[in-house]
Amino acid sequence: QVQLVESGGGLVQAGGSLRLSCAASGSMFRPNAMGWYRQAPGKQRESVATITSGGSTNYADSVKGRFTISRDNAKNTVYLQMNSLKPEDTAVYYCNYREIFRVGHEYWGQGTQVTVSS
Repeated sequence: QVQLVESGGGLVQAGGSLRLSCAASGSMFRPNAMGWYRQAPGKQRESVATITSGGSTNYADSVKGRFTISRDNAKNTVYLQMNSLKPEDTAVYYCNYREIFRVGHEYWGQGTQVTVSS
């Protein structure tokens, strides 16, 4: 089991910045990937950014150049720095952990609300 605790969401004006954090604990194996997904009202959950334990990153086209994902493997924590926020970034953001070679070993955080006002 892996537990994920997110923090850092909130309300910000368009053009502002927020930093999300997700601390993982429990039985973690490598290689793994951690990432952020988001779900806006009435929409499907979508991938925002992911980073592997080796440091490879992947971003949704809609956030490239504005968001940066990073991780501290010693602290089992992943971060999402969000700059130049737009109202369309408003959503519940979920942290995700999955083990690359162990199918089914995937866990989700409880979600944190990000609201961007225009």
